[in-house]
Amino acid sequence: MAGLKAAAAPGLPAMKEPAMQTASHLTPDGRLGDILRHPAFAGFARLLLPWDGRAYDDAMPLRQIATLLPYHSRVDPVIVTSALNRMIDDVRDGQPVFHAIYSEAQQQAQPAKANTGLFFFRGRPGASFALIAPGGGFAYVGSVHEGFPYAQAISEAGYNAFVLRYRTGQGGIVATEDLAAAISYVFRHAEALGLCTLDYSLWGSSAGARMAAFIGSHGVAHFGGDALPKPSTVVMAYTAHQDLGTDDPATFAIVGAQDGIAPPSSMEHRLALLRRSGTPVAYRRHDGLGHGFGTGAGTAAEGWIADAMEFWQAHRAGSATGRPDNN
Repeated sequence: MAGLKAAAAPGLPAMKEPAMQTASHLTPDGRLGDILRHPAFAGFARLLLPWDGRAYDDAMPLRQIATLLPYHSRVDPVIVTSALNRMIDDVRDGQPVFHAIYSEAQQQAQPAKANTGLFFFRGRPGASFALIAPGGGFAYVGSVHEGFPYAQAISEAGYNAFVLRYRTGQGGIVATEDLAAAISYVFRHAEALGLCTLDYSLWGSSAGARMAAFIGSHGVAHFGGDALPKPSTVVMAYTAHQDLGTDDPATFAIVGAQDGIAPPSSMEHRLALLRRSGTPVAYRRHDGLGHGFGTGAGTAAEGWIADAMEFWQAHRAGSATGRPDNN
């Protein structure tokens, strides 16, 4: 793909590109146009933001970015810009950050597939990977709040992390088909991406948690992907998802006690059924929090991503350490 978009096309290995001459960082005092026009994001900048088909106001202050995410809370512009700056640094260093999961022919046949892709946050070479599906009620994709910041934390711990941009406005099954396609893409290109596919994890928040749980319950092929193993762990944040399979993976779940969109009782009912079936479960319920709190920074939930990584590590087959490895 032309320009500075740093994308890898399906079927081709990820290739390093020449380092950028300019790699200025974003700040909370900037404007939305600083994201949309940043050379590091050329060709895919609109996919960083939540909505498809929306005309954004370039002059909107980044401190107001929460207004673009109506189902989310505690959106912190400092956290948002930090994660975006991590991608800017990777592009500066010649590392592709965006990968198209559908071919040009597939995108032409179904134009909405052009609104999809994977953002890659590298960890240690040969380490396992986590794939994150942000939420947004299947109306938008809240990657800036509960996708990129998660991936930044996971990659800093040594794991490889991906954030999925999926199709919106078509419901949960279509979005989960994109997740299945994304997992298949990572498996097909694992060597070029420099990662291990064993004991991968799926993370999701709200609508994204439904998608991760669907794959955990029914598998990748059930949603049109390749015949691949299920994840070793599913991490679910604030969702009322109730569907179950017959051999669900270990599940880490977190919710705010005052969540009016995904009440804790709904999550607790599903977790009780998982425990009854013998599935390992960890559960966090935090007072004072509603829906869509993301990383939970500055709240009682702060640190939950590290807890979830520890849970994932404990349920990786044959893992004896708390660190990502090359097995």
